[in-house]
Amino acid sequence: MSISLLKTLIAVSDLGSFSAVAKEMKLSQAAVGQQMKRLEQTLNVALFDRTGNTPELNSLANALVPKARAVVHAYDTLLDEVIGNHVLFGEFTLGAVASTIRGLVPLSIKDLLLSHPELHIRVVPGLSGDLHEQVERGAVDAAILSEPARISKDLQWHPFVREELVLLVSAEVEESDPIELLSTLPYVAHTRRAAVGMLADKWLLRQKISVSPSMEMESLASCTSMVSHNLGISIVPNVCVPDQIFAGLRKIPLPDSEEKRVLGVLNRADSSKIRLTKLLAEKVKNTVEAHKQILQ
Repeated sequence: MSISLLKTLIAVSDLGSFSAVAKEMKLSQAAVGQQMKRLEQTLNVALFDRTGNTPELNSLANALVPKARAVVHAYDTLLDEVIGNHVLFGEFTLGAVASTIRGLVPLSIKDLLLSHPELHIRVVPGLSGDLHEQVERGAVDAAILSEPARISKDLQWHPFVREELVLLVSAEVEESDPIELLSTLPYVAHTRRAAVGMLADKWLLRQKISVSPSMEMESLASCTSMVSHNLGISIVPNVCVPDQIFAGLRKIPLPDSEEKRVLGVLNRADSSKIRLTKLLAEKVKNTVEAHKQILQ
């Protein structure tokens, strides 16, 4: 039996439909259906109820999925005890919020690859909420994101930094009073789906400050770009390892700011890549600490 067939079955269980699996795996829907028919033929059982418009897992398939996960996990970790901890290889898919991709992520990955050049790493950008969901269903091996409001027992959380909120303004702006700036200059808002946007809104609400956003961005990196062109100001976390654009902007402290962005690495507790995830989290912490020492 092919391990890939079991992986596709698990994906159907996690994503809910052949079409969703096809999109995720970059296959045709017909190819996914053919894989599942081949698995049924191999096991000589029916795994799907095909009476409706779309095939659905039957009770036997739902009982099989946890066993399939165990088999896939055993396969992925087959050589661990033989090769020990000295060699890490294969593909690792890392999700990451956009604000970490131009600084923190490449520096950490570079450090990781120096000691483990056999690794192939794929980086997937996204919002924290979307990345959380991708970790839960196993679409990515781990993700660097803002601390989730809820972390289930099936997940592991490795926080590595707490970033204070600041008012981000271009170098052309001379005023330093954040309240005055928020009342006079255009405001670049984050989408409310983003963890950063929720933190900024929470601070504005506590301060009883009303702003009329001139534009709304999907990521902190997009907000930074708008501010760098002096198109407005924005409330953002003081990024722990900034890119050159963010580093060149003014960061004005906010009064009475309790809100902080907590960044960490999230992974499934049953992931076959736990050793690699822990090593990555260690490299990320080292990168953050090294940047702190540069600033001192």
